[in-house]
Amino acid sequence: MEENKNLPQNEDLNEILRVRREKLAALNEAGQNPFWEVRFDRTHLSSQILADFEALEGREVAVAGRILSRRLMGKASFCHILDGAGQIQLYVRSDEEGVDYQAFKDLDIGDIVGAEGFVFKTRTGEVSVHVRRLKLLSKSLLPLPEKFHGLKDNDTRFRQRYVDLIANPEVKATFEMRSKIITAIRDCLNQKGFIEVETPILGTLAGGAAARPFITHHNTLDIDMYLRIAPELYLKRLIVGGFEKVYELGRMFRNEGMDIKHNPEFTMFELYQAYADYRDIMKLVEDLFDYLCEKVVGSYDITYQGTPVCLKPPFARLTMEEAVRTFAGLDFSALSAEQAEVALKEKGLEVEKGRSWGELLYLAFDQLVEDKLVQPTFVTDYPIEVSPLAKRKKSDPRLTERFEFFITGREFGNAYSELNDPIDQRERFVRQAALRAAGDEEAQMMDEDFVTALEYGMPPTGGLGIGVDRLVMLLTDSYSIREVILFPTMKPLKK
Repeated sequence: MEENKNLPQNEDLNEILRVRREKLAALNEAGQNPFWEVRFDRTHLSSQILADFEALEGREVAVAGRILSRRLMGKASFCHILDGAGQIQLYVRSDEEGVDYQAFKDLDIGDIVGAEGFVFKTRTGEVSVHVRRLKLLSKSLLPLPEKFHGLKDNDTRFRQRYVDLIANPEVKATFEMRSKIITAIRDCLNQKGFIEVETPILGTLAGGAAARPFITHHNTLDIDMYLRIAPELYLKRLIVGGFEKVYELGRMFRNEGMDIKHNPEFTMFELYQAYADYRDIMKLVEDLFDYLCEKVVGSYDITYQGTPVCLKPPFARLTMEEAVRTFAGLDFSALSAEQAEVALKEKGLEVEKGRSWGELLYLAFDQLVEDKLVQPTFVTDYPIEVSPLAKRKKSDPRLTERFEFFITGREFGNAYSELNDPIDQRERFVRQAALRAAGDEEAQMMDEDFVTALEYGMPPTGGLGIGVDRLVMLLTDSYSIREVILFPTMKPLKK
């Protein structure tokens, strides 16, 4: 059993555990083992009774939930139970024929009960259920966190999310919001004619993004395989095959560090639209945020960690060169690679010798600009060196038709006019493979089958990937990604 810092410790906890197990043993001896119960016919949730009291007053109802608090008195007692929709008070009398009053008094905080009775309002005005029959449905053998302060220790909260959800109602609300956001994403894309597909999670190559993959082994085939870092190359195969609007929403895996913005296992969605470019995808992103604000948030104006943010389209647009010039005071259009290297060193950045103009432009943006983009902003025209799957710009082959969009100083999505030239794609894969051979574990692998697919012909295509976890963080005002993933990756506790 893992230690819970919010529980009583040592002798106190041992005594609680002993008493609760003794109560369970007594129930077993009496033939009343609560774990034998298989169902309970519930008629109403707490929220339904509270919202519709006038219609339900005096009517029989059946409710069920976890005991959160009790007030034991002489001939009548109260308790509050928590169900999936909230809390409601139960009123229990000692003279009620269908209730074993002593058995009720022997219940513990955390026990799960089913109650049948009629709806009424107490003298203090609280909507309650007068219990006529009560059944113990499950015994809690561990105490819940301290009643008034709830569970606050983050390490315990994330390791024992089941306790966190009981102790902190706002946590459950965050994950209900997450579900609504994901549903709205699907609804918006489905309405636009996209179809949802599923592509492999296990593959013999890891591609579609710059990331270090997780490696596993397939015993029957006796080969190493990779958990996917992105679904991009499979989705674009589908565009080659004749699907014109596809998306996938699911889990990705990247063997990277963990911080408030990163978890090794995360959720994202990618979409691809034939006969579209990155400008069309910008409009789609704005439409998606418009839909989310209308259907889920209820407003364009939100606050994230104390900072006001307006999500009303249209969003600002800057090329990467314009962003660096505006926020870092560096005009890369007038700088050679050598001059840019000197300028960045003067800004205090560490620069490896021999970096290209495009690599230095991206370094300047990443280190000096990104965290300044608070309001929604599309940053376009990324250097080709950091965009191995994007189409070159006709007007400047050093750059690509790519954008990322930023809110609160964080990147939320990445999009391209997709590269569909198989000759160019092969050359870029070769360069990436050389970087990988030189020790860059995040460089792309050569994917011959994907090049073969492009050789059959892929129409001009726009693609987009958005991190769902960061989007949920934004719309729920959550500081850390661990707040929006039900079971985040955690370092195992020492035994």
